Amino acid sequence: MTNSEKKGYRIANQYAAYFLTFTVVGWVDLFTRKECRNIIIQSLKYCQKNKGLILNAYVIMPSHIHLIVRAEEASKGLSSIIRDFKSHTFRELKKFILNSKKESRRDWLNIVFNYHAKYNSNNTHWQIWKQDNRPKILLHPKFTMQKIRYIHNNPVVDDIVENPEDYLYSSSRNYLDYDDTMISVTIIDFGVQEGYVFI
Repeated sequence: MTNSEKKGYRIANQYAAYFLTFTVVGWVDLFTRKECRNIIIQSLKYCQKNKGLILNAYVIMPSHIHLIVRAEEASKGLSSIIRDFKSHTFRELKKFILNSKKESRRDWLNIVFNYHAKYNSNNTHWQIWKQDNRPKILLHPKFTMQKIRYIHNNPVVDDIVENPEDYLYSSSRNYLDYDDTMISVTIIDFGVQEGYVFI
């Protein structure tokens, strides 16, 4: 049983749609680095192509990621995809932090991620991701729409951009039918709703 399940959050249906949050330990602003954001994008693309991930919405914030996802019926299920995604991105992010000359915070990050690993029996030396993904199943259109808006408005609320579509690392541009998006998503169709055209 994972920490999420112990706290009452669990993925009971491996093929349902869920709202998930992946958070960096200590709320470290790891994704202020373009290279780190791109590791997430490339990993999501890989999971879409090879693992059966269906990505409906996302945003990559400085210290966390929000997603609406589900798994294809032919896949091993959402929990398996999440485990593989977090393991792979952990390795790639660690490699970037320790080996790139662009990461000036290397020593500090090494201390922080070592510190958090001491309190997690699954990690010996480093921990980047919190274990708790706080999954929330999406059964109703109104709740699902609320979560999509929450995801797309995150950069606005944090004063990073003025409009949701101005933020490149989000699916807001996908939902507004922009051509230049970071990654393809499977649009959830609600029809025309208060300024959003879901197609």
